Amino acid sequence: MNKEVRTRFAPSPTGYMHIGNLRTALYTYLLTRSKGGKFILRIEDTDQERLVEGATDVIYRTMKDTGLIHDEGPDIGGDYGPYIQSERRNIYKEYAEKLVELGHAYYCFCSKERLDDLREKQEAAKVPTKYDGLCSRLTKEEVQAKLDAGEPYVIRQKMPKYGKTTFKDEVFGEISVENVILDDNVLLKADGLPTYNFANVIDDHLMNVTHIIRGSEYLSSTPKYNLLYEAFGWEIPTYIHVSPVMRDAQKKLSKRDGDASYEDFIKKGYLKEAIVNYIALLGWSPGGDREKYTIDELIEIFDVKGISKSPAIFDENKLAWLNGEYIRELSPEAFHEKALPWYKGVIENPAIDLKEVSALLQKRCEKLSDISEQVDFFDALPEYDIEMYTHKKMKTNPENSLVSLENILPVIEGIEDWTFDNLHDALMELVAKMEVKNGIVLWPLRVAVSGKAFTPGGGVEIAYILGKEETIKRIKTGIEKLK
Repeated sequence: MNKEVRTRFAPSPTGYMHIGNLRTALYTYLLTRSKGGKFILRIEDTDQERLVEGATDVIYRTMKDTGLIHDEGPDIGGDYGPYIQSERRNIYKEYAEKLVELGHAYYCFCSKERLDDLREKQEAAKVPTKYDGLCSRLTKEEVQAKLDAGEPYVIRQKMPKYGKTTFKDEVFGEISVENVILDDNVLLKADGLPTYNFANVIDDHLMNVTHIIRGSEYLSSTPKYNLLYEAFGWEIPTYIHVSPVMRDAQKKLSKRDGDASYEDFIKKGYLKEAIVNYIALLGWSPGGDREKYTIDELIEIFDVKGISKSPAIFDENKLAWLNGEYIRELSPEAFHEKALPWYKGVIENPAIDLKEVSALLQKRCEKLSDISEQVDFFDALPEYDIEMYTHKKMKTNPENSLVSLENILPVIEGIEDWTFDNLHDALMELVAKMEVKNGIVLWPLRVAVSGKAFTPGGGVEIAYILGKEETIKRIKTGIEKLK
């Protein structure tokens, strides 16, 4: 009988949800659901100095928003709690002391001053900086005397001095590290809280975690974790390390550039479904050319064999394209609901039918943040230069544009029933009457009613939404400009 797959996503509440973190959560979720297992959310808050107020809520909100629903966690409980590390302090102390008894850890009483001095000397000598193991050589009696005297201490992992530690990773294969280069890391800090390196091993074992997906930056620490598992006689989980997400070949995604977090991308007007779809394919391939998947489809096809060793390059243009595909698949009603917040402060005129504006935009919009700059002319005609009437392809210039607008004006004024079809037909009749190409009439109309060269729709659509009175007013303004 196969053992139940149990995975965990264990973020630290130190700020926003980084795209790399979200991808780790997504891969962990997809693996778990594809195997019918249990997905755990654990909050790793042992680094108290880096905690950010409200960050845990950001984690909950992002997970819920993206549909990565956990089976166990701080907010819903489970059989292996508590699921917040700071609430498990006594557990870590117990296991750290047990490790001392087993001979795989020791009390260290070195002061900060001594450690700083040691580091400086090692750096000056240009040798690797690591603890020199001084306290590992204390006798039991010396250790007990210091404990009895109330001297502050940490507990360090006692690394073997010879041999090598080998582990298998599902992505990177078999990796071996010479034990002599491993540092005697701190497991339990002076404040009684564990380091990340210790806590995650204890928690993963006690929570029966079978598969661990995490960033490849932890590859170098994995031998230390395995030595802890072996010291306790515990089963080692399956490791799956994923390479980082990069902005380009040299540069990681950066919060400073406003592009590193899930919420940053939501604020930029990307849909959550598109973000999840895109980051799933950042460093993982299901094979084939298909690029658009629902989360249920991703669960169906997810396999860790598709994870690449190479760093993934984040291409925002590709995300924008994919987002546009999702936008066009929305129902008109759903798109309009999503577009409404982006009209605020841009279109205040109650005479403008925002549903008509949305109908224009949906096919011409890659992300919701494109909306504001595309529709800012509806409220008021912006200042524009008459050179905008010049268009090589349309064969227009200020002179023939003036002629066209002077012919358009009476046509518009003569339309009694203001419908799109009546407006369109009347303008097409004018084109035929003038014996010119469509663009000779429609380009000057577009410029006159929008004051822009690029608009979400043509002159006919814009004029229809503006209404007869406003359209006439703007055409007259255009005529005056061109005279």
